[in-house]
Amino acid sequence: MLNVGVFLFDKVELLDFAGPYEVFSVTSELNDNNLFKVFTISQDGNIIKTVNGLQIITDYSFKNHPKIDILIIPGGEGTKSEINKHTVLKWLNRNYGKSKITFSVCSGARLLGRLGLLDNLESITHHEVIPHLQKIAPKTIINKNMRFIDNGKLMTSAGISAGIDLSLYIVEKLCGKKIKNKTKVYMEYEDWKKFD
Repeated sequence: MLNVGVFLFDKVELLDFAGPYEVFSVTSELNDNNLFKVFTISQDGNIIKTVNGLQIITDYSFKNHPKIDILIIPGGEGTKSEINKHTVLKWLNRNYGKSKITFSVCSGARLLGRLGLLDNLESITHHEVIPHLQKIAPKTIINKNMRFIDNGKLMTSAGISAGIDLSLYIVEKLCGKKIKNKTKVYMEYEDWKKFD
């Protein structure tokens, strides 16, 4: 079983993390709950407020979470302040180093860019964030035509709903096409009827 840790912070974009959370949770549920354990983490473990005000009780803090095999870094307005928090950047960098896969959704790429992890790699983010990402990470190669980009251990996706696509891609990469399609059918996502 792989641990999927979702980093949350104030003013996070809801679908950026809820979409991937659903993909990995449903995939595990449909397969006897033995593929992924999904949990949320915030710096202090307290309640966070999403961009639109929804309050989320996180499962863990930086100090008490389980090991993370897949680290998800969502985006949202809050990334503008998170990129200036030394404790957050240090924690992200440490857990990136320990993870099998780390991926950003939307403007979560700002955090990877600030850490220098996107240097000399292709990346993508929300179309409105591209100029800011280029400023933060001038050495990254932004491919505006991609929905998501796989650099091996490090992946990025475009805006908001693209996190679902990248999550399904990772499920297929780790578990196979049959399991991915089973998840798509349950979620009634995209071309799901042809697999039903």
